[in-house]
Amino acid sequence: MLILGLTKTTLLDYPEHVAATLFTGGCNFRCPYCHNRALILQDSTMQPLSEDEVFSFLLRRQHVLSGVCITGGEPTLHPDLPDLIQRIRALGYLVKLDTNGTNPQMLRTLLQDGLIDYCAMDIKNAPEKYAMTVGSHGNGEALLDLSAVEESVQTLLCQHKIPYEFRTTVVEELHSAADFLAIARWIASAHAYYLQSFVDSTGVLTPGFHAPSAESMQSYADLCRPFIPNTNLRG
Repeated sequence: MLILGLTKTTLLDYPEHVAATLFTGGCNFRCPYCHNRALILQDSTMQPLSEDEVFSFLLRRQHVLSGVCITGGEPTLHPDLPDLIQRIRALGYLVKLDTNGTNPQMLRTLLQDGLIDYCAMDIKNAPEKYAMTVGSHGNGEALLDLSAVEESVQTLLCQHKIPYEFRTTVVEELHSAADFLAIARWIASAHAYYLQSFVDSTGVLTPGFHAPSAESMQSYADLCRPFIPNTNLRG
């Protein structure tokens, strides 16, 4: 398992839990506004953590932490993800998974085997703008098959085993009111939907993007609530 980062304590990444966050390397998207450039490109300056290091830390923190968030990159790209989670759960931790939804088979396996306790899935944009938003758009044509993402959306909407959320990072140049209406109709009746404003940083894959205004963020949330009552702003 390629683990390229560890946040030792967080009150933000796993709702209602004191947790640690593991960052896996590699991603199959190239969202231009992503702030984890080094992770998704597996920058040679990032030193991988051994599983021995990770589990030594988790063993020491058993009486302080209650959960572990696994994020990326895209964790479901790694076929040994279930094995990693089983070892984490054996220490008594709850596990939250962050995913872009492109591996519905892995998501179903984790749900069916009871390996995750919470799932946060990114909804990058309205379906018709997905390819552009995730960097899979070239020569004027979409290069993305959205069926896997759509399957993961339905998997979460139809399961009742664990709490979950959908979330969108909102970028001024990429999102509009019409996009959020389309998203809300797509994931209508979801357990929870969070809109989080883009935050610029030196680690952004492609510089030049901006956060929307606070007024725009509130209006987008208001548009979604008739379809998803539990729509909120985060951050």
